[in-house]
Amino acid sequence: MITVQCGTTIFSGIQAIVFDKDGTLADSAHYLRLLAQRRSRLLDALVPGIEAPLLLAFGVDGDRLDPAGLMAVGSRAENEIAAAAYVAETGRSWSDALTTVKKVFREAELSPTEKATATPIFPGCQTLIAQIAQAGAKIAIASADTAANIQAFIQCYELSKYIQHSQGSDTDQHIHKPAPAFFLHICQRLSVTPSQTLMVGDSQLDIQMAKQAGAAGTIGISSATALAPWLIEADGLLAQVNQLQIRVAPMGNLHQIGSDGVGL
Repeated sequence: MITVQCGTTIFSGIQAIVFDKDGTLADSAHYLRLLAQRRSRLLDALVPGIEAPLLLAFGVDGDRLDPAGLMAVGSRAENEIAAAAYVAETGRSWSDALTTVKKVFREAELSPTEKATATPIFPGCQTLIAQIAQAGAKIAIASADTAANIQAFIQCYELSKYIQHSQGSDTDQHIHKPAPAFFLHICQRLSVTPSQTLMVGDSQLDIQMAKQAGAAGTIGISSATALAPWLIEADGLLAQVNQLQIRVAPMGNLHQIGSDGVGL
């Protein structure tokens, strides 16, 4: 067990930490904004006039990506359904609209390896994850991204030996964020109880999911802005994951991982 400190909030008796990926471990805002723009532009070429409303639906306003918007926190399937609704509104059948959107999304996206490179891990996260694992706690990734993209990220940033389980939006088609079952399934795979497991994420869905599942605590990450009203329910709030403080053996030896990834 480890003790985790988030600001003035301390979580004791922790056996596992579950991390969200995009926006928490991965610096993905730039990539997601460009992807939303590509999807919207390609769809507008087929269905003129929907680019602007689609961008707003995705949560993109100029060069800004809404960290609480659909593109930032929604799964691929949720983004497809939202886009298909705009296409169907022009008079196309739902089947045709969804088929068109799926085709365009495939055309717009990068391969898992390319996406991993385009969404670099935040500074200090690799060191922090290694510290957590060395302290004896288990680590998992819970993401709205696909399982293939999660695995590519893990491999790209050499996290395989530290991550015991990863779960994406397509790992089980019947459960996904923010269903408590999504978090409970991860705890089951890690052989830990929710009451001994922390959730660290940048969206309201992460926080709600973990709280409803009975997690030991929730930590919100707000790297885009100092004010994050969508994370008000979180037990703790940090600008970056690497600001977490982990108590490792021997007891009383508290290490803080700095922004450069070095224990202070």
